[in-house]
Amino acid sequence: MSFSNYGELCTEVYDLTKKIGQSLGGDIEYYREKLKHCKGRILEAMVGSGRVIIPLLESGLIVDGVDYSPQMLASCRDRCEERDLRPELYEANLQELSLPHKYEAIIIPGGSFLLIEQREESLRVLHRLYEHLESGGRLILDLFLPDNNYNSSELGRWGGSATYHMPNGDMITLESKCVEADLFFNQYRVSYLKYEKWRKGTLVQTELQRFALRWYGVEEFKYILESVGFSNITVCADFDDEKKPTCGNQKIVYQAFKS
Repeated sequence: MSFSNYGELCTEVYDLTKKIGQSLGGDIEYYREKLKHCKGRILEAMVGSGRVIIPLLESGLIVDGVDYSPQMLASCRDRCEERDLRPELYEANLQELSLPHKYEAIIIPGGSFLLIEQREESLRVLHRLYEHLESGGRLILDLFLPDNNYNSSELGRWGGSATYHMPNGDMITLESKCVEADLFFNQYRVSYLKYEKWRKGTLVQTELQRFALRWYGVEEFKYILESVGFSNITVCADFDDEKKPTCGNQKIVYQAFKS
């Protein structure tokens, strides 16, 4: 499946920058409020290293997690065990998802659905998620739109960089290079991310990640959900049910029900 691969260094940076319970614009509070009355099982798809699932578990909800990355799942499992939490965590390709449970709700926070690179794959994933919902169950996810400031002259050049100081004293540097981009017709961008780990001034590890994102128009994605079979679809902005999408820098939040 065409997901961005999360390796060891990427996971270290992710753990540092996406801390447990760290809300991104109010997303954890929103999902927790939406799910607080759930009595059955909840699934967080593309669970990552546990930023969202752990506070949901700590609030008393029954939440399973699934992810394509063994590195992310290992981190999530370790962080859960540190807190004496024992969720069911699955390593799986979402296109072929076949779990032993049906779910009252499935969530995909953090815009992670956009990491499914191919449109056909994203449709298959939505069909599999639909099949894993109980009758009347709901899917909740959030998306975002591309940066309108993208400059085509950046294509093929190493551009943005960052430095991360790890708790053990190591340093990880990150550089990005956009290698493919078609933001408005095919609606995707592919970058290479180069991670380098430094210890006492010596380079000890390197990692190259292919990072792809695919976007959807606000109404387009609603029509896609309808084509899968979802109904009673609502769309809001910035984790506020009363706020409608009005501009491209908002988080777009969808809630859709299985008939």
